[in-house]
Amino acid sequence: MKNLLGILFLFMSFSAFSQDPFLQKSNPVAEKEAIQLTQKYVPELGLTGEQQSLFQQKVEEFLIRRYKIEAELSGKEKLNLLYKLQQEETAEMNDILTRPQLEVYKKIKPKFQPIETIKTE
Repeated sequence: MKNLLGILFLFMSFSAFSQDPFLQKSNPVAEKEAIQLTQKYVPELGLTGEQQSLFQQKVEEFLIRRYKIEAELSGKEKLNLLYKLQQEETAEMNDILTRPQLEVYKKIKPKFQPIETIKTE
């Protein structure tokens, strides 16, 4: 019985530490856009070399998610998910940026990465 529980625990730990295969797929469009966005942010935020690399990877990760949402959804549901995605991205940038950098990032992000708007008639 102990062996069975040990094996079960082992398999559960493997799945808990595995990475999301969707985010591991390379997307040349997202990578190119992430590089361009990072270059816009560098002078504004004063990113160090390591921060720049981490920032670019995080931006690319969220661009891939954004592209998926934009391709699969429309209307208000799409905008709600994009808004939540931007909030999550900003929260995760807290691990990369210093507090002053994060405050600047929050202020300039809407200019560099705007969310779509719904046109009402």
